Amino acid sequence: MIGPPTLRRAACARCLRPQANCLCALVRATSHRTEVLVLQHPQEQRQAKNSVALLRLSLAHCEVVVGERFAPAALQALLQRPGRDTRLLYPDVPAAPAPPAPRATAGVPVRLVVLDATWRKSLRMLLEHPALAALPRLSLDAPAPTLYRAIRAARQTDQVSTLEATVQALAMLEAPAFDAAPLLDAFGRFVAGVAARQRPPVASGLA
Repeated sequence: MIGPPTLRRAACARCLRPQANCLCALVRATSHRTEVLVLQHPQEQRQAKNSVALLRLSLAHCEVVVGERFAPAALQALLQRPGRDTRLLYPDVPAAPAPPAPRATAGVPVRLVVLDATWRKSLRMLLEHPALAALPRLSLDAPAPTLYRAIRAARQTDQVSTLEATVQALAMLEAPAFDAAPLLDAFGRFVAGVAARQRPPVASGLA
């Protein structure tokens, strides 16, 4: 027996979210010199709480590529750009030690690679791709407290959202020219909106 056709919610053509959860009003155009490449795990792409859509729309130079496993040649083409010094935003951890840091080249702009995945999945992506593991690392020494915990659990107190980590990294690379405040404020309002939608409806008290 064939049932009625499934109705799909209309999506915004720009942010690709359902119209009821459109992000476009929160977008804050943010200028920066550093190129940002986000390698996004497919499961994150489907997360309504994911912060990358807002990041992509707000940053002037942000590319998002969805995938879990990449062919070596294709990955190398993504990572390297002429005239750019590529860095991976990832901590130095025992399971995947950072390679020796090369001497920084003054004046050369950076291509910042960011893994958008859970901690376990990001580590697996790193271990399964030697080209990623070989990249010089950029890590956040003391991340600012995250706003993300209101809508998504974290295993460790210093874990932050992809948007927050990227914005803090850009501030490290480009201070004082990079202004993180407008985008972080927009992210705070995004979190508040998601949290409000997650709250159970209040009972009316009527029989």
